[in-house]
Amino acid sequence: MKYEDFDIDDFLKDEFFIHWVKNRDEDTVHFWEKWIQQHPERKHIVFTAADIIKSIHYKEKISISDRLYLETFENILQAENNPVNKPHKKTWWSIFQIRNVAAVFLITVLMWLSWDMIFVPQQTEELNLQPIEWVTKIVPGGKKSIVTLSDGTKIFMNSNSELSYPKTFSDSSRTVAIKGEAFFEVQKEDRPFIVSSKGLKINVLGTSFNVKDSEDGKVAVALMSGKVRINDNSGNQVNLLPNEMLVIKENGPFIKTGFDSLEVLGWKNKYLIFKKENFYSVKKKLENWYGVEIEIKGAVNPRWTYSGVYHDEMLENILKGMSHTSGISYTIKNKKVIISNIE
Repeated sequence: MKYEDFDIDDFLKDEFFIHWVKNRDEDTVHFWEKWIQQHPERKHIVFTAADIIKSIHYKEKISISDRLYLETFENILQAENNPVNKPHKKTWWSIFQIRNVAAVFLITVLMWLSWDMIFVPQQTEELNLQPIEWVTKIVPGGKKSIVTLSDGTKIFMNSNSELSYPKTFSDSSRTVAIKGEAFFEVQKEDRPFIVSSKGLKINVLGTSFNVKDSEDGKVAVALMSGKVRINDNSGNQVNLLPNEMLVIKENGPFIKTGFDSLEVLGWKNKYLIFKKENFYSVKKKLENWYGVEIEIKGAVNPRWTYSGVYHDEMLENILKGMSHTSGISYTIKNKKVIISNIE
């Protein structure tokens, strides 16, 4: 059942919801804030369920001791076996014999204890639902950026990437979310550092690694130093050691390989690398790197490939190099590039 179909009873039984109310952290707060924004019509039910969960306090159970129970029960038996002499004149005691009085006493004690357990007034804690302030950093095509978080972690963001993170981390964890590509230099400390990307959870302490999610649904995690643990929504888990890379296809298997650090991480140091890439892959890289639009004129040879390594180079110089080695023609007008003769 989806959360939008939940009523109050369903929320009261949902472990993830209860964890948000009782033990708030960046993961749960980020999810539920987004969910409430997307389903404002369910806000009243969510907060009502949260209030109920916060108000529940279980008082320590009070029970009648074995000694008190036995003493009271023995008094009842003694009263029945040794009746009190009746006075000549009828009184109230002639109506209610001693054994009945003792029984009433026992029942009264039990009722008092039950009342104390069940109906003790509960103090309802005020539900603390102050939202954690999140910051979103967007890097457009043709740009790169470096973000330093409150814990000292540095994040190098590639073109066309988006990073979301809390302005201040909680005492228990550090959680961020990335779309696109970024290289992380995580400050080492006791709190785990968690990166979310397309349903994956990357758990680290002190580590340097690269995360890239592609438009085709793949996510690649390349580890330079330290150790990371990666979990997906299906419960799969993989650990990475330095110089290992994990490629996860959408709804597909985990593939662990080695990697060329210059090819995978060179972008951080302004290296643009092509390795036997077809024209459409080259086009996509150039558009992202320089923030331009490339128009193709004429047919594209499906066997066309290009390799090259460029360091902090201008777009025109790269196109000149491609023209010399592969014979393409090009024109540049502001942010638009027209390429033809791709044979």
